[in-house]
Amino acid sequence: MAVLTGLFTLGRDAETRVTQGGTTVVQLAAAYNYGRKGDDGKRPTQWVRVSMFGKQAESLAQYLLKGKQVSLIVRDLHIATFQKSDGSEGFALEGVADFDDFARDGNRQEAAAPAPRPAPAPAPRPAPAPRQGGGGFEDMVDDIPFIDPMRRSLRLYSVI
Repeated sequence: MAVLTGLFTLGRDAETRVTQGGTTVVQLAAAYNYGRKGDDGKRPTQWVRVSMFGKQAESLAQYLLKGKQVSLIVRDLHIATFQKSDGSEGFALEGVADFDDFARDGNRQEAAAPAPRPAPAPAPRPAPAPRQGGGGFEDMVDDIPFIDPMRRSLRLYSVI
C-alpha cells in the first residue's frame, strides 16, 4: 500500500459533506513540494486530492483553510481518472488522509487565538554527585534524544 507522509499546503478551504449513513467527509486539495529547484527558483509541486472521515474530520474542518500548512499521512494513495471540462481525460493523485499536526509558523499569529503566555522558567536541577569508577551505565546522561518514528520530529524523553 502506498503511503505519503509530509507537510502539505492547502489549496482551498475544506469542503464538508455528510454521507447517507451519517459519516462526515472532508475533502481537501493539498500540495507538497519535492525535488530540486528549477531554473525559476521553485521546486516542483504535486497536488493530491485527500479525504478525511469521521469525528476528527468534522472537528478539524473549520481550521483547514486555504494556505494553511498541515502535516498529513495520506494512505490508500492511487491515481484516479476523471473527465475534464473540455472532454479530455484527466488524472489526479488521491488518497485518504489522517491528520498529524498543524505546521508551526512563528511569523503569523492566528487572529482568534490569544497570544500564549510565556512558560515559567524551570527550577535548576542540582548537579549530580561525582561517581566512582567508569565505563558503566552510571556515566550516561539521563536525557536521551531520539526521533519518534510516528511523529517524525525530534523529542527529548527522560529515562527514570
